[in-house]
Amino acid sequence: MKGEKMVKMMTHMAVTVVNMEETLQFYEAALGFHKIFELSHPETGDPWIVYIQICKGQFLELFYGGTKTDKQPGEPAGFSHICFAVEDVEKTAQHVVKAGYELEIPPCRGCDNNMQTWIRDPNGVRIELMQISEESPHAAFM
Repeated sequence: MKGEKMVKMMTHMAVTVVNMEETLQFYEAALGFHKIFELSHPETGDPWIVYIQICKGQFLELFYGGTKTDKQPGEPAGFSHICFAVEDVEKTAQHVVKAGYELEIPPCRGCDNNMQTWIRDPNGVRIELMQISEESPHAAFM
């Protein structure tokens, strides 16, 4: 028996970063996102969290304090990747490369019929850039 839907939307995803400046440069240059505000730690006053707006009501929280990146091979349990919808995956991939970043997987059609390309941020976070196809199962819910 299904219950009443309690969640309205996903508001943010949080990533702890090794180098905030390098990470902000990546998200701004490769994906066109912008820092909208920053919070200081309430107890120490030190820089704590930077917020990047993805779209209205959705944010990426970048926490200071990471000590290593997750670029080792293998599939760890837990978090896998972030997926951002794009209008044109080929154009977006070209922009990412022109901004000086590598594609992990070049544009291709996924098993869900969506076009996709894959990149990693400077902290090793996997990012899927997806162009929703009308033939995809996602299209009915967009």
